[in-house]
Parts: sequence; C-alpha cells; structure tokens
Amino acid sequence: MTGVLTGRARPSSRSTSPGRTPRRRLRRALRRHGKEYLLFAALVGPNLALILVFSYWPVIYNLYLSFTSWDMISPTPTWVGLDEYRQLFTSADFGHVLLNTLKFVVLIVVGAIVGGLATSLVLNQRLRGRGLVRTISFAPHIISGAAIAALWLFMLDPSFGLLRALLDPLGISSPQWTTSSHYSLYALVMVYAWKGIGFCAIIYVAGMQNLPADLFEAATLDGANGWQRFRHVTFPLLSPVTYFLVVTSIIGAFQAYDVTAVMTGGGPGQSSTTLSWFIYQQAFQASNAGLAAAAAMVMLVILLTITILIARYGERRVTYQ
Repeated sequence: MTGVLTGRARPSSRSTSPGRTPRRRLRRALRRHGKEYLLFAALVGPNLALILVFSYWPVIYNLYLSFTSWDMISPTPTWVGLDEYRQLFTSADFGHVLLNTLKFVVLIVVGAIVGGLATSLVLNQRLRGRGLVRTISFAPHIISGAAIAALWLFMLDPSFGLLRALLDPLGISSPQWTTSSHYSLYALVMVYAWKGIGFCAIIYVAGMQNLPADLFEAATLDGANGWQRFRHVTFPLLSPVTYFLVVTSIIGAFQAYDVTAVMTGGGPGQSSTTLSWFIYQQAFQASNAGLAAAAAMVMLVILLTITILIARYGERRVTYQ
C-alpha cells in the first residue's frame, strides 16, 4: 500500500485553476500589445467620450424629462409619469402639428430630390463654367438659414417683392405668403426645398460620374433615346443615391427650424407650426420642458420608424453595382 501511494503523482501546488489561465493570457497580451492598446484607447477614447456626452446622454436625459413636469426655473423637475404624453395625444393642437409636419416633410423631400435630380442632369453636361455653376447651385445649402429667410421675405413681400413684379404683368395678384394661414406653410416648403436642391444635385452629379459608360453605349446601340436611357439605366443605377438623399432629407426636414423662426414663427396661429417648432415653443416660450421633451421623444420614434421602413424597402429596391 505504501509503495502504491508513494508511486502516485501528487497534485502539483502550481496546478492551473479554472480562473488562472484567462488571467495569464490577459497578462501576456498586455505585455505583448500594451502599447497598441494604449494607442487605441488614446485615439478612440476621446471620440467615444464625445459621442456618449453629446449624443447618447442628451437622449437619455430627454427621456427622463419627458416623464416630468418642469418649468426650467424650479431646481428639480417633478415626476408625473405619462401625464405629458397623455396631454400630447389628447390635444387637438398636437394633431394639427403632426399633420402640418407630414405635409411639410413630404413636400420638401419630393421638391428637393426632384429638383436636385433635374438640376444634376444639367450640371452633368459638358458646359463652359461648369464648376462655377455647380458652386452657385450648392451655395444655398451652406448659406445661413436666417440669411436665406431674410432674402425670401424680401422676394415674397406682397407690396414690393420680386414675385409680385413677376406676377403683375400676368394679371395675377401676389398672395400674402407669410401672413396668410393658407400659404404660410407652403412658403416655408418652397424655401426649404430650394435650399436643399443644390445639395441633392451635387450628390446626384457625383453618382452619375461613377456610372459605367458601357451600359449607356449599349442602350444607345439598342436604339434607346435620352428619356429611355434615363428611365431604364440612369435612374435605377442611382437608387443608392436616391435612398441616401431620401433618408437625409427626411431627417433634415423634421429638424428644420431656422427659416421658420425668421419667416413665420409658426404662424399665423399654428398654420405653419411643425414638430420642431412646437418643441421650441413648449420649451422656451411656454416654459414646459416636460411637454417639449415628450414631443421630442415622439419625433425620435417617428424618425426611427420611418428610417427602419425605408431601410427594409431599400433592401429590395436599391440596386448596387
């Protein structure tokens, strides 16, 4: 018995416990790649911190505020649960604002993309001074919204505006664009769509210049005219560009604020009040931060829903080369 016992292998005091191997591997990895990890943390860390602070934290805090009532003067918000959401969805004014926003977004997106596509067909031609023309067409997109609003206020003035000077010889009276409840929303649509045409045109031109020329040559040899080449070759191949522009234009239209602030202020009444302007009114004019935060969360949900639906549609319809 003694021989048998002494012949057995004794368990080593250095036997590896289940948790020790991962720790050793981690220590070895840190010794070998410690500098790379530090460099990675130094490069990614600040960007990640900025994203967390300026993107995710505001959304989380806004979600918290949407369940509170706060006049932005009291030291702390008061928790009210779903009261602010209940007030939103039982208000006739909010329903009118949502309808305004729907019309506003659809008209701007259609106007900017159709206008941008038409403009890009011209800008893609070999014209003298093509670079200057492209710069001029893109300029409205980078000019301050307040400056553009002031320019259009002058042009739409019913007494001495440029539009009146164009309509008078035709015997058409110029409407009260910014002070009429029938026209104020459409005046904003006209300005925002015009502002977005240049951006859409430049993106479309960039897409057109990357299209394979052999497809157009084949279509021409098959007897296709200009319209047929555009319909069956150019436009289908530009579907990724159109998809991108639809998504970005929808997001931009929902966030549109600056031109509205200068031209109509959401009026007269609430005829030109969109969701973004409603949020501003509730937060900074009515001092109701809770209701404004609830409206902002509704906007976020609407945008996420639209983006997901467009993404699913794009999986089937967008043509990638």
